[in-house]
Amino acid sequence: MSLLDIRVPAVVLRIDRNPFHHGTLGAVRSLGRAGVEVHVVADSAASPVRASRFVRELHPPPPPGACLRDIAAALDRVAARLARPAVLVPMDDASAIAAGRLGGELAPAYLLPRQAGGLPERVADKARLAGVCAAAGVPHPVTLVPDSADDAAAAARRLGLPVVAKWSRPWLLPAGSGLRSTALVHSARQARDLFRRSGEAGSPLLLQAFLPPGPDRDWFFHGYADRTGALRAGGPGRKQLAWPRGAGLTAVGRWTPNPHVQALAERLTGELGYRGIFDLDFRRCAGTGRYHLLDFNPRPGAQFRLFTDSAGLDVVRALHLDLTHRPLPEGTPLPGREFVVENYAPLTALRPTRQDRELAWYAADDRGPGQAMWALWGRHVAGRLAGRLCSRTAPAPLPAPRSSPDHRAGAPVLPDEKASSC
Repeated sequence: MSLLDIRVPAVVLRIDRNPFHHGTLGAVRSLGRAGVEVHVVADSAASPVRASRFVRELHPPPPPGACLRDIAAALDRVAARLARPAVLVPMDDASAIAAGRLGGELAPAYLLPRQAGGLPERVADKARLAGVCAAAGVPHPVTLVPDSADDAAAAARRLGLPVVAKWSRPWLLPAGSGLRSTALVHSARQARDLFRRSGEAGSPLLLQAFLPPGPDRDWFFHGYADRTGALRAGGPGRKQLAWPRGAGLTAVGRWTPNPHVQALAERLTGELGYRGIFDLDFRRCAGTGRYHLLDFNPRPGAQFRLFTDSAGLDVVRALHLDLTHRPLPEGTPLPGREFVVENYAPLTALRPTRQDRELAWYAADDRGPGQAMWALWGRHVAGRLAGRLCSRTAPAPLPAPRSSPDHRAGAPVLPDEKASSC
C-alpha cells in the first residue's frame, strides 16, 4: 500500500524549453512509482520524458513568452480534464514564480504550499538574493549592480578580474540570444559589452566576486519545508563533477553530511518563513573556509533524487504527502548515495561502484527514457557540431534588429514584466 494518497494526481509543470531536463523525469518516476497519476505540462515533443511509462498524459505547455494569464489558462485546461484537486509540482524558476503569484487563483484545483507573497520571486532574483542573505546572516559573494556600461567596467575592476556576471532574472532570457544566465568575465570591456545587452536580457546585470572552484568547494542542499517550517527530506550534497566543468550543473553528485551547510539552510529558510521545495547552491571560499550561497532555487533541483532516504522519501514525495495531510515517514539518511547524469558524465555512469547510485535517465523499471535520451542526445550533439562548422565557414550575418524587452521570443513574461497586458 502506498504511503501517498493516490486519489490525488500530480501535475508536473515546466515552462522552459529544455528537452533534457532530467529533474522532470525524476519527479515523474518518484510519484509514478508510488502509484500517483502523473500529468506533465511541458514542451516534451523532443524530450525523453515522454517515453516514461509513469506519464499518464502529456499536456501542451503555455506558449513561448507566456504571461501569467496564459500560464493560468494552460493549468485551468488540465484542471478541467482532471476534475479533482491535484498537487502542482513546478520544475523551473519561471513556473515556481508563476505558481507563487497565481496561488489564490489556482486553488482549489491545485494544492500548493502556503508561501509568503512574492517569496519565490524574491529568492530567485539574483540581485535581491544578496539582501536576503545579509538579512539572514548567510555569507554571499560581494555583488554589485551597475547602472551604466562604464559603471559595469569600473565594477569589474573594483571586484578584481575575473568576475562572475549574472542576469538578475535568468528565466527572462530570450531563446536563441546566446546570452547565458551566468558567465565568467575576464576584462572590463567584456563587462561593458555585456551591460549593453541588458534590454535584450530583460533584467539587470549584476557582477559578483569570483570564488574559484576546486576540490570539496561546490556544495548544494535540497530540502522541503513543511507546513510548520520544519525541514523534511533532502540534505547536503557535494558536486563531484560539473558540466561545463567548474561552473555548470551537477553531472555527478554525492550525498555528503555537512553540518555547516545544513545549519545555513535551516537558518535561511527559517528566517524567510519559507514553505515548499528548495534547492540551494553553495561554494566554499578556499581562503576563509566560509560557505557562500550562490543560488536559491524555489523548486526541486534537477538531481533531487540523490536525496532518497531509507523510507523512499524525497522532496517531491514530501510535497505530495504534506499537501494531502499524510504523515511523512521517518527514514534515515543514506550518505554516500550517488547521482549521475549519463549524457554529461558517461564514463562515470559506466564505472563500477559499490556506492548506492541512481542514474538520471536509465532505470530498470522504466527503460524508455534512457533509450530515447541517447538517440536524441546524439542528434543534439551532431546538430551542435554542424552548427559550429557552418558558423566558421559562412560569411558573418547582418546584425539582427534589437527586439524590445516586451517581445522576447521564448521568454516567459512573469510578474512586473507586462503580466497585465494579456
